[in-house]
Amino acid sequence: MSSLTSHGLLSTESLTLRSVHCSGSCRHRSAEECASSTQLVFPYRGVYLRHLGSDQAVADANHVLFFNAREGYQVSHPLDGGDACLSLDLGETLLAELAPKGLLQPGGDVAFRAQSLRIDARAQALVALLRHGLENGSIEALEAEALLLTLVCRSLGPRTSREPASTHARRRLADRVKVLLASDLSRRWTLAEIGKDIGSSPVYLTQVFRQVEGVPLYRYQLQLRLARSLDLIGEYDDLSALAVELGFSSHSHFANAFRQAYGRSPTEFRRSAKV
Repeated sequence: MSSLTSHGLLSTESLTLRSVHCSGSCRHRSAEECASSTQLVFPYRGVYLRHLGSDQAVADANHVLFFNAREGYQVSHPLDGGDACLSLDLGETLLAELAPKGLLQPGGDVAFRAQSLRIDARAQALVALLRHGLENGSIEALEAEALLLTLVCRSLGPRTSREPASTHARRRLADRVKVLLASDLSRRWTLAEIGKDIGSSPVYLTQVFRQVEGVPLYRYQLQLRLARSLDLIGEYDDLSALAVELGFSSHSHFANAFRQAYGRSPTEFRRSAKV
């Protein structure tokens, strides 16, 4: 059974934020679990699958997941290495105020209709700034609360998020591609290689992936790489080595992609996050 550890980063009258780590040692589905309250979960390292009945969602750094209160689910890990996430509990009153009605199930309790939504690069940057800042004590509770509310609004807003579309079979095909990309972030895949591994023609695969996720394959992989750089940026004195580790062709390639995604250079981000 995978071991799970959790430590609190912030707890106020309005919200609770925890960092949750899972070793991911078990590949098959876990026993059924359920959250005591509705939570927004932001993966920032690794990948896992969340199973809800016959439906599944890939949990990676490009998504926010919704864990509805008292809704049974299972988790499995298709890859070694486990995962790490930020888990946010806002409370029903605040969540009902922030979440667009179209994302919620009808009825009295606040519960989301979908398992996950794709988030953008700026939301990923907020996740990293919050985690680094709270872990090293460089931001205070009031600032962290404001950033968290901004993160929620950005993640749930119609301009920066996208509800999963298409058929069940196409979503499963896209899920397999996501897991494959996460298995080796530094690999410079070709469409033919992905198609061969997945068992699909490159043309069909690219069309389906874009329909389901709303972005082309290469951009999805780039966003995964950049999200990983946000996680690791404090561990590398030499950012050129980090660029190579993540499969970028050069430091300038990495720095340009990072600046385009997050609005600042890797060095500037590291300085602002004080990592």
